[in-house]
Amino acid sequence: MVLVDTCVWSAALRRRSSANQPDELAEETIMLQKLIRQHRAVMIGPILQEVLTGIKHHEQFTRLQEKLSAFDLLPISQSDYIDAATQANICRSKGVQGSHTDFLIATMAIKHQMPVLTTDKDFAHYRKHIPVVLYAEF
Repeated sequence: MVLVDTCVWSAALRRRSSANQPDELAEETIMLQKLIRQHRAVMIGPILQEVLTGIKHHEQFTRLQEKLSAFDLLPISQSDYIDAATQANICRSKGVQGSHTDFLIATMAIKHQMPVLTTDKDFAHYRKHIPVVLYAEF
């Protein structure tokens, strides 16, 4: 299983690719498609919320919500939020800042022993101080 970050979902959903133009797909989109075909892509609730936020048309929102409901959401417990705060504090003590969601993603990936598929360069800084593993580097 691979925890897919918001930036990858967003990039893939923005693309209007056709079967005739696969070369135009970004590397992360191709990786996500492969993970989806293998039933290995997972997300957490905050990622689902971020992906759905900002969709202006109700029909688009509903359609995307239905499609994304096929993906497993990792359950998040109170201790996971505490662990995410701990990871953030460790990184902050080393001069590395990050978002609450990033540290929750990192925590869930560490807990479930799965890599994170992201294009967010901040994760390369986090992994110097916490044991988060990246699926691929861009």
